Amino acid sequence: MKTVARLTLDDARLMMAAAEKKAKEIGVDMDIAIVDDGGHLLLFQRMDNARITSITIAIDKAFTAAAARKSTRAYGEVSGPGQPAFGINTSLGGRFMIFAGGLPIFVKDQPVGGIGCSSGSPDQDELVAQAGLDALQQVL
Repeated sequence: MKTVARLTLDDARLMMAAAEKKAKEIGVDMDIAIVDDGGHLLLFQRMDNARITSITIAIDKAFTAAAARKSTRAYGEVSGPGQPAFGINTSLGGRFMIFAGGLPIFVKDQPVGGIGCSSGSPDQDELVAQAGLDALQQVL
C-alpha cells in the first residue's frame, strides 16, 4: 500500500498568507487559488482590487498545475503553433491554462496540489505563487 502526503487547510492558509504578503510587496492585488492533488479548491482569496475576470483564471491555473504536475508557464512555452502541446489550452472545456502563474505543489517528490495567481503580469503572477510555495517548503 502506498502512503501519500495531503495538503491540509492549514498548509493552504500558510501559503495564502505568504502569497498575499508578496502581492502587497509588489503592489498588485491578486486572485489566489490553492487546490489539492485532484484539482479541487481548498482556499481562494480575491484581494480588494484584484480583477474580477481573474477569479476563474487563478482557479484554473491552480487546477492545471495540480492536474498536470507542471507549471502553467511550462505549458505556455510548448503550446504555440507547431509546438508539441499546441491546442492544449482548449482541453477540459478551456480550463487548461497556459499562462504563467500556476505552480504544482510537491512534498517529498509527491504531488499534493497547485497554486494559481492572476491579476498581474505573468511574471508577477508566478512570483506571488512562488512565494506561497516557498513558505510551505520552509516548514517542511
